Amino acid sequence: MEIFPISLKLQQQPCLIVGGGHIAYRKAVLLQQAGAIIHVVAPEIDANLLELVHKSAGQYVQQPFAALHLDFPYRLVIAATNVADVNQSVFLLCEQRNLLVNSVDDIPNCRFMMPAIIDRSPLVISVASNGASPVLSRQLRTQIETLVPQQMGALADFSGQWRSRVKEKIINPDQRRVFWEDIYASPLKEQVFLGNLETANEMMLQALADWTLPKGEVYLVGAGPGDPELLTLKALRLMQQADVVIYDRLVSTPILNLCRRDATKIYVGKARSNHSVPQQDINALLVEYAQQGKRVCRLKGGDPFIFGRGGEEIQELFAAGVPFQVVPGITAASGCSAYAGIPLTHRDYAQSVRFLTGHLKAGSPELPWQELVYENQTLVLYMGLVGLEHICQKLIQHGQRADMPVALISKGTTPEQKVVVGTLSDISTKVTEHQIHAPTLTIIGEVVRLREQLKWR
Repeated sequence: MEIFPISLKLQQQPCLIVGGGHIAYRKAVLLQQAGAIIHVVAPEIDANLLELVHKSAGQYVQQPFAALHLDFPYRLVIAATNVADVNQSVFLLCEQRNLLVNSVDDIPNCRFMMPAIIDRSPLVISVASNGASPVLSRQLRTQIETLVPQQMGALADFSGQWRSRVKEKIINPDQRRVFWEDIYASPLKEQVFLGNLETANEMMLQALADWTLPKGEVYLVGAGPGDPELLTLKALRLMQQADVVIYDRLVSTPILNLCRRDATKIYVGKARSNHSVPQQDINALLVEYAQQGKRVCRLKGGDPFIFGRGGEEIQELFAAGVPFQVVPGITAASGCSAYAGIPLTHRDYAQSVRFLTGHLKAGSPELPWQELVYENQTLVLYMGLVGLEHICQKLIQHGQRADMPVALISKGTTPEQKVVVGTLSDISTKVTEHQIHAPTLTIIGEVVRLREQLKWR
């Protein structure tokens, strides 16, 4: 994070603008809306800007900028002249005085940036890009404007009026947050939007009277194969309201960053022969936090019910009487194959598909080899990289063609995606050659031939 976003209270605070033209006027409008006292230093001044200065009870000094103009204790300074040397001088002098300073459209000479603003006072949303792309920030602001109702400010006002009473009734901040989330998801919000404040106040009184300690719950959420844009809407909503997030090794960092920022995050990832937390301990963690009244998101790569041990975990929750929800995710087979341009079924090549786990216990095969040797079938192997050579040999021994196409998809759907294509006879030699590492999905079948034609990444 290159910039740290803050919100400044500028009511009745003196702020200086150096420059008297149209750009200075645009910045003065924002300061005036924030209640600042606007001072301007410039040889000449736009009439509209002068009106704002007088309206804010500020002063206009009709002089070229000089160091002495910073002797007044300003809260912040904006350099808005069309002379680069002047703007740089303002910046350097402000830096000496530890004054917050912004030079318009001059990133090196800024200590703070002016964001694009969505005003739903007292709710204010800002979008900033460290000055790198103000047009993009404005475009995002326009998109957000359409998503945030104008009445959201009224809801923020209403909440502020009840804040102290809710705090008195519900001491625990985590429980208080759940209460407010329930309020915002209830019909009360619509009453505030419609201006029916008497009804909204009655509903608020009833909600406080009916309030009881929240019950814990577990959300078993499939995070998909890696690309955060493949998350379902429900997955994202539950991730952002969970108090605790218990996540696996295959959950990508961009996806984890979409969880609620202040949630407790616990890593329980597993790699081959290296289980950081045994499965029984993971089950116990889910029950323990839920019984404390927490909302727990059990975040798993792919889909929790496809080689994800999700069934084992909810059996434990059921036995303990813990409420739970299951949110399917895009499994690696469908996500990675799609991003690699390999359809799992195709009426000319494959009329069936089988998902298999490549983990072999104690080196002995547990796969029904004879059933897997079928011309018009696609095989998808999860976690099969270590035993790949053994699997290929077994398939050939049971009658599969040695030239059957095979694809390895490493870190599928992510920017680091790598796809290597070969055959049963040579694919294992390409693992080292192309430096393929887990997580890797293996696809075996004639559909692999379509990659050259259909690949799009």
